[in-house]
Amino acid sequence: MTLVKDTADALAELSLESAPGDHLGAEDELIERLGVSRPTLRQAAKIVESDRLLQVRRGIRGGFYAARPDAADVIRAPARYLRLNGATIADVHAVTRLIAEEVAVLAARSTDPLPRDELTAFRDRIDQADTVAAMIRSETDLARLLARMSGNPAAELFIEIGYTFGREEHHLRFYQSAEDRARARSLQRDLVDAVLAGDAEIARLMIRRRADLITGWLVRDGAR
Repeated sequence: MTLVKDTADALAELSLESAPGDHLGAEDELIERLGVSRPTLRQAAKIVESDRLLQVRRGIRGGFYAARPDAADVIRAPARYLRLNGATIADVHAVTRLIAEEVAVLAARSTDPLPRDELTAFRDRIDQADTVAAMIRSETDLARLLARMSGNPAAELFIEIGYTFGREEHHLRFYQSAEDRARARSLQRDLVDAVLAGDAEIARLMIRRRADLITGWLVRDGAR
């Protein structure tokens, strides 16, 4: 198994040194280059394929090609890991609310004009989110935009994992009532205004209020 793992590591390295879609070589070429048997190469290739770093094509133009995982591939795995290991939406919320605070602070300090313009446009359409589906999209869009404004890729990833996990909690009744939606929209406006004003501490406070609202809904809906 060590030889298979070493071969998989070598294939992954070849892929990362190349651009997505680049031809890394035919099977016989890689067998000779890596000094391994055909069964070892094929076992290793399956490992690297599962990591979305390799594509094996058959036929006339077949061979091994560099690939890259997309965002959905990256996010699904940790969300699934959390669920398989007994994590609850309350567990995930307890962590992501802390990350969201720092995201809001960093977003408020951002001076990048493009995302600030996007945030202004988002504020202009907040009141249009008056259905459950529209509210979920609106909350997701805002979280993603603020995470991008933070300039922290790790924060973007963890926020996305949290939302991916939450979307699979079909028993939750978030935004079902007009009152819930109105409260969520009001907090969205307050948060966006604080970020656009560059007020990091008020932005942090608004995130805490939003997180407290979600915590209350989780208790109401019997989430654990």
